[in-house]
Amino acid sequence: MTKMRKCCRKISLAATSMLVLASVVTMSSSGAEVKFRYVTSLYSDDKNIPLKQPEGVASDGKSLLLVADTGNGRLLRYIFKDGFLEAEIVEIRSPQLFYPVKTEINSRGEIYTLDRKQRSIVRLSSEGEFRGYLNPAGLPSPAAYVPRSFTIDKNDNFYILDILSERVLILDPGGKYVGQIKFPQGYGFFSDIAVDVNGTVLLVDGVNALVFSAAINSAAFSPLTESLKQYVRFPASLTTDDRGRIYLVDRNGGSITILGQDGIFVERQSGLGWKEGQLNYPAQICINAKGEIFVADTRNSRVQIFKVFE
Repeated sequence: MTKMRKCCRKISLAATSMLVLASVVTMSSSGAEVKFRYVTSLYSDDKNIPLKQPEGVASDGKSLLLVADTGNGRLLRYIFKDGFLEAEIVEIRSPQLFYPVKTEINSRGEIYTLDRKQRSIVRLSSEGEFRGYLNPAGLPSPAAYVPRSFTIDKNDNFYILDILSERVLILDPGGKYVGQIKFPQGYGFFSDIAVDVNGTVLLVDGVNALVFSAAINSAAFSPLTESLKQYVRFPASLTTDDRGRIYLVDRNGGSITILGQDGIFVERQSGLGWKEGQLNYPAQICINAKGEIFVADTRNSRVQIFKVFE
């Protein structure tokens, strides 16, 4: 049975934010000035139990933030709104969830989490109740697959990064097979997948520091970028905003690199370290409609929050 714990309090993060106003980076993309600023960090739940090497963060695009507290084998649900951590912090535990990593929320609020130990995608209700596993129906040969990562698009379709059969599986909202896109030739290791506002599928090759893309209904991936090794050491996670900009998390370099929708380098923020605003072996990144960026800062055992200003 899922265990949930709530805390009825409201914590102001404004004071923390004021301490780091100097941490601002100005970026220029297509003539538009963008400011990128560190806001605050989350270290624990409502009982002051520390986060332990979190690897996943997901947002509903508004105020809901879900954290995969990997080392503690649980999920935590925060409400982050207008610079405040509001009302309740909910702990979600399930006997079927052992080692949660990448986490996503669909349009109905349902939670999907990749469990690295089981190599399966666990499905939970919006309240955290176990609802089964995401088992693709109607897969063509080969039927075997191993998910490295996954994502959900705005229409609740699933995209699974299958490192066993070297493909991206595309499923409809009910989990039925729709199609697949084979990995391109000569890749190194695909570490994450994302889908942008136009439905373009993006893969990041951590070894070769490349981003590949495939447009809607495309049968193949092609390189979107040239090698990014001058900017990143091992890009392990990516996401996009509502303008199509791409945000890459450099796991080994502790930075966030921003690319334009065309794959052109825009700016790099943060760096390797333990101080506020710095990152150490970061994992998943997500961004909401307000331009608030959440990063699972794994080896610092915290979630860091940044904000993009237009």
